[in-house]
Amino acid sequence: MSKAKKWIPVLVAGAVAVTALSACGKSNDNQESGGSGGGGGGEKTIGVAIYKFDDTFMTGVRNAISDAANGKAKVDIVDSQNSQPTQNDKVDLFISKKYDAMAINAVDRTAAGVIIDKAKAANIPVVFLNREPLADDMKKWDKVYYVGAKAEQSGTMEGELLVDYWKAHPEADKNKDGVIQYVMLKGEPGHQDAELRTKFSIQAIEDAGLKVEKVAEDTAMWDRAKAQDKMATFLSAHGDKIEAVLANNDDMALGAIEALKAAGYFKDGKYIPVVGVDATAPALQALSDGTLLGTVLNDAKNQGAATFKLALALANGETPSKDNTGYDITDGKYVWIPYKKITKDNMDDAK
Repeated sequence: MSKAKKWIPVLVAGAVAVTALSACGKSNDNQESGGSGGGGGGEKTIGVAIYKFDDTFMTGVRNAISDAANGKAKVDIVDSQNSQPTQNDKVDLFISKKYDAMAINAVDRTAAGVIIDKAKAANIPVVFLNREPLADDMKKWDKVYYVGAKAEQSGTMEGELLVDYWKAHPEADKNKDGVIQYVMLKGEPGHQDAELRTKFSIQAIEDAGLKVEKVAEDTAMWDRAKAQDKMATFLSAHGDKIEAVLANNDDMALGAIEALKAAGYFKDGKYIPVVGVDATAPALQALSDGTLLGTVLNDAKNQGAATFKLALALANGETPSKDNTGYDITDGKYVWIPYKKITKDNMDDAK
């Protein structure tokens, strides 16, 4: 009997030690927690999978999700490392942990159907963000939603920024042929934003009565370094024939600017208009410096906030609406965050 009594405090101490170790948790570059932590008191937990953490725009979105969650729910935000199989594993982990809802920034939007099937089988609602699943996949379940922005609108605004500059600066037509000779830096092939921004930016220019000629086009995968390499190649092949640069996002526009700087642009009166999309902090700095002509505000803060608010409503067993999210729901499934044209003159709007 006395021996048993001696073991009791040891066992209790061991249990406390294990509990303390468990409470310490674990964090690394591929995962981050937000919100109020814990998990007690009926707090909801939402699993968030981002296509990759080192995307400038999506960093803004995930920060906005964390900010919106603070004090309201726990969010487990993970890095899919630009790999769909990795993301599928993350989703399986969310499901095994019986999270209350999921928010998914798909690596491959055509793979959303598989994620929806898994979510439906586990009865865990899912909100997709920034990369829109196919319409047929969105119809698979009534607890599937999407938060994003209409890519065609951003493309149209991008083209309009170039039109405004062209009409105000006759010297932009370097060869005086009445045609805009342009190069296009595209994002990921097949991504709806890349395809629609490319199409509608050029359509907006033509709709304004201007003629265009594509000198070169290539994909730079949303990446600044890749865009710098592509732009250097364009300049090597075409040089001063290029009169404008359109990029599907700001990171690629900034990469193009670096290549143009190396070729002697943006000094001694040598200029070429470059436009992008996202209105990221580095892009706003380039606007201030006079190297970026314009960008289009892709509202990371509202995309993140809307994603969280929809996921929280679903986690609470509610049907998302303007009343419980603060956002208009279109066709019962979609929240569209509007874009806005940003130049040096109104860059405070983006800040």
